[in-house]
Amino acid sequence: MSTGKIRVLIVDDSLFMRTAIKKTLAREPRFEVVGLASDGQQGVDMAIELKPDLITMDFNMPGLNGAQAVREIMTKRPTPIIMFSAHTTEGARETFEALAAGAIDFVTKPSGEVSATLAGAADELLAKGLAAAGAKPQALAPAPKVKTSLAALTSTWPPSGPRVVLIGVSTGGPAALSRVIPALPGSIRFGIIIVQHMPAKFTAALAERLDGLSTVKVREAKTGDKPSAGLVLIAPGNKHVEIAEGGTIQLTDGRPVNGCRPSADVTMKSAARVFGRRAVGVVMTGMGKDGAAGLAAIKEVDGKTIAQDQATSVIFGMPKAAIDAGVVDKIVALDDIPSALEKI
Repeated sequence: MSTGKIRVLIVDDSLFMRTAIKKTLAREPRFEVVGLASDGQQGVDMAIELKPDLITMDFNMPGLNGAQAVREIMTKRPTPIIMFSAHTTEGARETFEALAAGAIDFVTKPSGEVSATLAGAADELLAKGLAAAGAKPQALAPAPKVKTSLAALTSTWPPSGPRVVLIGVSTGGPAALSRVIPALPGSIRFGIIIVQHMPAKFTAALAERLDGLSTVKVREAKTGDKPSAGLVLIAPGNKHVEIAEGGTIQLTDGRPVNGCRPSADVTMKSAARVFGRRAVGVVMTGMGKDGAAGLAAIKEVDGKTIAQDQATSVIFGMPKAAIDAGVVDKIVALDDIPSALEKI
């Protein structure tokens, strides 16, 4: 009989951490912990048996690690998963591996693999847990092989000058970007700037992984960069990316917008001012409304706008906000975004 509560499975090889996470979740009456697993394989087995609504997952565990367990769960019974990881460069790589496998979000442990207290992460865990419980995770096959050569395509839009695609994405973004960016051929005639809501070390890991999967070049943006054909620049965590006159990128420490830094709205609005109708805005899966005002600015200068559809969005918050604002030209499924960009 359903209790109406969010049923949670905790997977961590540390008894202390399992207990601490359970006590933290007990602060929110909508959560009900239904299982405690001490390693990745047990987590997979209990996910199938207990059918939880949400899983919290450690990374470093004996046997199956966190990313391997996520991959197994997404294949056998897709379930919203939040990763716990140390806030280190290596922890960022590990976390992104799990996010690319289908985990919804992550929370960094305040003081390493076994944290003496979760006080510094408790509020974040509760908020992300509530949001993730309503997400729609799915097993993601490898990104499709590139079949198209853009060198053979013709286009009359825009008439001249460099073109830039601005992508705003949040929750569910790493897995979604792992489908979109590797599907683009190296011959694309536009530059791309991605604003993914993640901390600094994690955006570096995101760039590193996407670069290894892709034909196009992917790296973090730096002050002085200019968008160029075949180059994908990722906004560093905790920095806004703004485009100055002449198309030069500036990293700034302005106040958060929509609670985010980097913010897609900041980047898209500056791109609209500089690139005009040569700018293309894309909003993908994520919570909140970041990107809606940015797409509006691009529409005002006759640029093109795209939103990911509800069926393929892990969380339909950002795309829905843009669609509801009436600033989206085309609504497309995740795997159709590369071809939609090619046609533009």
